[in-house]
Amino acid sequence: MNKVLLIGSGGREHAIAHALKRGGAKIYAVMPHKNPGIAKLSQDYAVGPLSIGFVKDLEWVKFREVDFAVIGPEAPLIEGMADMLEEKGIPVVGPRKNAAIIEGSKEFMRELMKKHGIGGFVDYYVFNSAKKVEEFLREYDKPFVIKPVGVTGGKGVRVMGDHFQSKEEGIKYAKEVMEKKIGGTSRVIIEEKMVGEEYTLQVFTDGNDLKGMPLVQDFKRAYEGDKGPNTGGMGSYSLENHLLPFLTGEDYARSMKILEDVIAAMRREGRTYKGIMYGQFMLTAEGPKIIEINCRFGDPEAMNVLPIMKTNFVDVAWSILENKLKDIVVEFENKATVVKYVVPEGYGTPNPAKNEVIKVNEERIKKEGALLYYASVDERGGEIYTTTSRSLAVVGIGNNLEEAEKTAERALRHISGKIYMRHDIAKREMIEAKIKRMKNLRKGS
Repeated sequence: MNKVLLIGSGGREHAIAHALKRGGAKIYAVMPHKNPGIAKLSQDYAVGPLSIGFVKDLEWVKFREVDFAVIGPEAPLIEGMADMLEEKGIPVVGPRKNAAIIEGSKEFMRELMKKHGIGGFVDYYVFNSAKKVEEFLREYDKPFVIKPVGVTGGKGVRVMGDHFQSKEEGIKYAKEVMEKKIGGTSRVIIEEKMVGEEYTLQVFTDGNDLKGMPLVQDFKRAYEGDKGPNTGGMGSYSLENHLLPFLTGEDYARSMKILEDVIAAMRREGRTYKGIMYGQFMLTAEGPKIIEINCRFGDPEAMNVLPIMKTNFVDVAWSILENKLKDIVVEFENKATVVKYVVPEGYGTPNPAKNEVIKVNEERIKKEGALLYYASVDERGGEIYTTTSRSLAVVGIGNNLEEAEKTAERALRHISGKIYMRHDIAKREMIEAKIKRMKNLRKGS
């Protein structure tokens, strides 16, 4: 039986743990706080920082008592956790530091695409001077997007018309990014604003070949009707045909080609990329364009795809590690999925309700036919407490989207406390509006 080191404690990592366990693995987990779902699935676990120093000194690593590792969040990958583990003889499903830069630096990602002539490209401009960014924006006559160069957990990007309305507000935020070093550096990217529908394509890759997963659409805004501040994601859905209602098989193929070209470009640059790659796309009137590329599963998107994966996840992991991905067929059930996150009251604002007890009736959720994944909660003395981030998610699975959405909604009734959730995710009206918007956009192109 495989012994697997799992690093991370969110909903994404609970879904990974669930998939590993189904595949027959024994799990040894490292978590910054005790996730009760992961703890229950693990042979053993350690609670501590996801730092290279802390992980290096754990007995399972020190004495090489695990067969391979899966690293869930981006930060340890960007910092070089995979390099350290592989130097100790533990192969990792996840890129090394020189490949994880694809998420660590948006500037690197855009430069790579430009240099190698990869499709799905958008105009971008990088600045490290407040004066120059102001001069540029005063002359720029298109709607724009402001992005910190580094990682901000999906919360640093601001879009004209959504998060700010005027050029003045945009200039102010661009300067703030540089002054406060949001994303860890005093550099800022200005990009043309894309118009269309966002979606996610996640792939497994061994650095040469790649296998695609069902497409997912997530919802980053905190409140219903896609209003409020950006978050790490309030929920998501996928369809039984593995496409999305506003998107064709040709759009999927073009998206896969973009990620294939990115992986080939990384290889040519001596940055062989192994693990999971997550492409965040915008479907525009001209076709798919890249918003960003991430070096791991999405959260919540992992919770859409892993529960319906028919192929043994442990086998897929080994095929990545042994460069044999082309020899394995990766299959998913033809089921629709809906993820709805439960978050502390005030999530998305500076003062979310932390250290509050959440009551969760796991048995009733199971009886509703839904899955439950714990995220940023802390289990103490048998009680589940909120932190400042997303608390837990329910996943409805069905033969169609309506069935999956209703299952997720029924499950939410069995969770209580100082919490909030978006009930509109994957509702019929919301989906129909997206189809209509995309149809009009393509008609007008």
